Amino acid sequence: MSQIKSLKELGLSEGEIKVYSAVLESGISSLNKIQQKTGIERRNIYDILNKLIEKGFISYTSEKGKRTYQCTHPNKILGAIEEKENSLKELKMELPKITELFNATKIPIRAEVFRGNESLKTLLEEMLNYKESYWMGGNSGVEKTNLKIWFSHWMNKRIEKKHWIYDLADYGTSLENLGLNEKEFARQYYKKQFLPKNLNSPLVIAIFGNKVAQILWSDQSFAFVIESKEIKDSFMKYFNYFWKKEKYNLKNLNSLPS
Repeated sequence: MSQIKSLKELGLSEGEIKVYSAVLESGISSLNKIQQKTGIERRNIYDILNKLIEKGFISYTSEKGKRTYQCTHPNKILGAIEEKENSLKELKMELPKITELFNATKIPIRAEVFRGNESLKTLLEEMLNYKESYWMGGNSGVEKTNLKIWFSHWMNKRIEKKHWIYDLADYGTSLENLGLNEKEFARQYYKKQFLPKNLNSPLVIAIFGNKVAQILWSDQSFAFVIESKEIKDSFMKYFNYFWKKEKYNLKNLNSLPS
């Protein structure tokens, strides 16, 4: 029995999709036939059928006390799709109001935990909403995880968005697919200095907007993010101290990040 799994986008459960698909294939179905096709217990099929009837996806006829079931016209699905699209449009129109309320109730210091690589992707995508970010530590560690290919695509997207990275990397480390000199770095919206040898760490600190993210790369990466202008300014003092120090030591003509 084939199942129309995309029906889950309309809010149908796995059981509802199984039952709908079974009735659709049979044309007209008795309870026994639905049970044979789906393997779902009889008492659960009753509940599922009633939900599908309420949602308008299935109708029934009753003859001599026995019900048979059939699917309503597929236009019902089209109508449900249009209804969902309209709801999403209305929600989109409400976003400015939601954002206004969110900003009005923001606490001075906000902390978030991002656990797992999908969460880290969300964090890095958010970073691209800003003009630049400042990195300290083991950023190249991402290329030893299963995020490596995704991160390469993210770096390309970053360049397209002209998002600058100012990178205080662990001594002797580098990200892949970047230029070999300052001119090539500039074309990739990237500037780099090294931290002192004795400060190498698997942890990377990324600063963007008023956020400070402490990221530990692994196959299930983890980040702790603090949003606070005061804390961000404090971390930027450390960043600028080492950036200026290494610039002086290397007699590098890079401009300093603001």
